[in-house]
Amino acid sequence: MKNYHFRYILLSDLICTLVILVMWFTISIVIGNITGNEAIITKIGIIAFIALCACSFVFIVVAIYTQLKVIVPTSRMLKSANINPIDKMPKNETAFNALVEELKYRLSEADKQKTEISTILNHLNDGVISFDMDGSVNYINPAAKYLLELRDTDDTFTKIFSKFGGSEKDNYNLEKIIYLDNLTSSDNTITNNVGTMTVLFVPFKDDINRPTGLMTIIHDITNSVKNDEMRKRFVADVSHELKTPLTSIKGFSETLLDGVQDVETVNHFIKVIYENAERMEKLVQDLLTLSKYDRKTEIKFTTFDLGKLTKSCVEKFEIEVQRKGQKLNSYVTSNIPDVTGDYDGLERVIINIISNSVKYTPEGGSIDVYVGSFRNIAYIKIKDTGIGISRKDLDKVFDRFYRVDKARSREMGGTGLGLSIAKQIVEQNGGNIEIKSEPGKGTEVIIQVPIKNEKE
Repeated sequence: MKNYHFRYILLSDLICTLVILVMWFTISIVIGNITGNEAIITKIGIIAFIALCACSFVFIVVAIYTQLKVIVPTSRMLKSANINPIDKMPKNETAFNALVEELKYRLSEADKQKTEISTILNHLNDGVISFDMDGSVNYINPAAKYLLELRDTDDTFTKIFSKFGGSEKDNYNLEKIIYLDNLTSSDNTITNNVGTMTVLFVPFKDDINRPTGLMTIIHDITNSVKNDEMRKRFVADVSHELKTPLTSIKGFSETLLDGVQDVETVNHFIKVIYENAERMEKLVQDLLTLSKYDRKTEIKFTTFDLGKLTKSCVEKFEIEVQRKGQKLNSYVTSNIPDVTGDYDGLERVIINIISNSVKYTPEGGSIDVYVGSFRNIAYIKIKDTGIGISRKDLDKVFDRFYRVDKARSREMGGTGLGLSIAKQIVEQNGGNIEIKSEPGKGTEVIIQVPIKNEKE
């Protein structure tokens, strides 16, 4: 601030002094004229001059004091704050309002992001748990509670993982995971009533690489474990199924090479070798078919009459059922619209089911085949009066290489893959297959396929 105020004060002081002096001289002249005494006028003039000097001195001292003690400090304070009470206030108010709006927006965005992250975590199939450095739970999503079978009271690292071997063991020790593992992630596998899970531990770190907590991710690998076990069992079953006929072929071939003279024995050995080779060929063909439908490739969908297809399949067994004295009947219960699906695959399924009924139905028994439709579903029902299947075996009949009666199945030339292939084919046609059976009362197989297949 410039010293304009100081100059105004001095000027006002001088003006006031001059005004007082003029008034004083005027009064003294008036008094002198009245009294006619010039000495009085001289004395009054001297007194006026002294008074003028005194007043000017007082005014100047007051002005200097005001300048130094009030105006200058105030000016410096306002200048350092860069605030002009008159000109600057509206601009600062606008900036403050803008700052408030920006803060509101950032808080709103942060709250939005928090809600989005919380929604994602709450709907993850994987479990997520966050712990602080003391082992207390900061966050846990519903999947983690389900996979680890947790209760509301399980709110610390120790309470959660003590049931999986104890928190004092190396794999579930909070301090070891955070510090001794040098802040690198580590994982473990646990098993409970839900299934098998992998648990991944990842420490949180701040800007200077100090640990601030621990994140735990629980991933359900139950299906992977089951698939791996099925694969191992499948390999073992294939090896066993191939080993049996190969052993027979090798054994009888070695005997023939030793020089068997009896023609009847030679013919018998050759027949056994042929039957085992045929069994191996059938097994390989079934494996190739299974592989084909596993890959879901090379499958052609066409439109065809399901009733005619079923009748042609039934006709293939006329000679065999006559030889066993069985009755094989076919009924079309309604006017069935054409079906769009895998013709060759469904033909294989129908033949496989009828073949099983013929094999496991005693002589004199009956097999009835029904074809019909309801709404947009076409069905084939094959019902026999055979030996039936026990309840404990019903859930496993679609497993690969599973046989209810292994010895009898091998004797009849079965590979244990027929129903597994049938299920695979029907499902790839958008349908389903189910079996109802009781020991001694026969078996009923129902195949359902959509009339308008989505794979068309």
